[in-house]
Amino acid sequence: MVSPAKPAARLPGIDALRGTVMILMALDHVRDFFHVGAMSFSPTDLTRTSPTLFFTRWITHFCMPVFMFAAGMGAFLWWRQGNRSKSALARFLWTRGLWLIVLELSVMQLAYNLDFSIHLPVFLLVLWIFGLCMVSMAALIYLPLSWLLILSAGFVVFHNCLDRITASQFGSAAWIWNLLVQPGAFTYAGNLVIVGYPLLPWIAVLIAGFCFGQIVTREVATRWRIMLWLGFALTLAFAAVRALNLYGDPAPWSFQHSAVFTLLSFLNCAKYPPSLDFLLMTLGPALLLLAYFDRRPLSAANPLIVFGRVPLFYFVMHFWAIHLLTVLLAWIRYGVPAFKFIFGPVPSMGGKFYPEGFGYGLWVVYAVWIGLVVSLYPLCRWFAKVKAQRRDWWLSYL
Repeated sequence: MVSPAKPAARLPGIDALRGTVMILMALDHVRDFFHVGAMSFSPTDLTRTSPTLFFTRWITHFCMPVFMFAAGMGAFLWWRQGNRSKSALARFLWTRGLWLIVLELSVMQLAYNLDFSIHLPVFLLVLWIFGLCMVSMAALIYLPLSWLLILSAGFVVFHNCLDRITASQFGSAAWIWNLLVQPGAFTYAGNLVIVGYPLLPWIAVLIAGFCFGQIVTREVATRWRIMLWLGFALTLAFAAVRALNLYGDPAPWSFQHSAVFTLLSFLNCAKYPPSLDFLLMTLGPALLLLAYFDRRPLSAANPLIVFGRVPLFYFVMHFWAIHLLTVLLAWIRYGVPAFKFIFGPVPSMGGKFYPEGFGYGLWVVYAVWIGLVVSLYPLCRWFAKVKAQRRDWWLSYL
């Protein structure tokens, strides 16, 4: 049996994988703010989309599963580095989890709305679900790894059995089902609360990444083979399960008016909540990419490494930058009247006061995305160097 290698503080392959999806994430959020169709239809609506718009959205489906899976691997590596105790790991998880929830309910709510009004919708989105999963994981890490693996795999494979159960069936307790299983909205203290990511499907991905941490601590050649074969296996499993069209996603694929749109239907898997097909479709290729990066280390100055080492800093900065840029361009286009509608939920998040035709073509979305990523690179590289050179406790929360 091959002995595990000494865990490193960071694995460049994981940073590169995370950095890749962070760059893609910015594309999705720029589209949310800038695309002319963001307010009126989903880019995966096959009756209204185009192949280019569909794939602009589809490629970003990899972001959330990779983020969550990488967070699980990161937690495992933090635990094994320096032989830390499980109680130390639990504290690491719940303190950071609570911090992410606080950021979601404060800094990010303002970034979504640019308005301090307490009557605007409360969005429980990315940082919320990361925080909630970490707090929950703080209790689960006391279970044996084999139990955690069974729990994760079982829920990923079988949670689509819950598709027919809706939150409305629980009456006044519907909000619990929204938080646990099915995205939705409910009212709390007179405010509309919108849940984008429920706990159970996503904590299963976090647990899977935590268990996979055992693999990434092995000798390079061994872990590379496992990443490669598992990546191929999950990708082929997606193709097989999706082709059968019997189970694995609440929306079966169907033949369309062209071969291209039939392919789009095949790839159009449910993200809210993530179906079995969705997770197989994203995590399989992600492991193949991780295997590629693991054998081809990148320099510390490579954008994938830079962005991958400061994920929270990048996430907050890029969202604020996109929204402020939206305000600027709206003012240039509409003048003073823009200030009557720009401070509130953005178009794709339910903005109702934007003028008809608000937004720009897809080429503008790509131009803004490239400019945003390029402009954030120097700032993120500076902060990555600060984190590498200093050991202040608070830096681990940024």
